[in-house]
Amino acid sequence: MTIRQTSVHTFGDDAVLLDVREPNEWVGGHAPNAVHIPLGLLPTRLADLPAVDGALPVVCRSGVRSARAVVYLGTQGVEATNVAGGMQAWEEAGKALVADSGHPTVV
Repeated sequence: MTIRQTSVHTFGDDAVLLDVREPNEWVGGHAPNAVHIPLGLLPTRLADLPAVDGALPVVCRSGVRSARAVVYLGTQGVEATNVAGGMQAWEEAGKALVADSGHPTVV
């Protein structure tokens, strides 16, 4: 199965993303409009997926977990795309980040 991937450069800083990282990663820094559903909780939280036009962008730290999420979402009939390079690529591209911790962002 081919996993659809999209570059971080496709998205504006205000893009709605599904972030499947663990809570400690999320607190350190995330995209401003991201929705957080850890990968392990995804099967029980499909109703919480954000509505977007087109494929749902899915992100993790590097792109590995989000690729797994994209495959799973596809089996559930949800069109999704993996954000290539994950939050590391997001940060390297100079995209906006916010941290729930109140400290400088750490991806």
